[in-house]
Amino acid sequence: MSESAPTEQSRFVLQTVGFDARFPNTNQTRNCYQNYADYFKCIAAKGEDFAPCKQFQRAYNSLCPNEWISKFDEQRENGTFPASLEP
Repeated sequence: MSESAPTEQSRFVLQTVGFDARFPNTNQTRNCYQNYADYFKCIAAKGEDFAPCKQFQRAYNSLCPNEWISKFDEQRENGTFPASLEP
């Protein structure tokens, strides 16, 4: 194998969300929820191609269990999500 070929380990960079001073405690439930809501507010205001919105998406994907994201998505589609997602 040549040295220029990427190895299995070098293809992926695993990162987690950095410290957010708004959520200093160990329990990150509210941080998960807020990043989910902030992402959809951001894309409503700026569009899906706006790069800074992707930070909110990465954060909620890292913090929230997949079941919660599915439930949030379902609530959003049904119009029963408990927060306003308007910008």
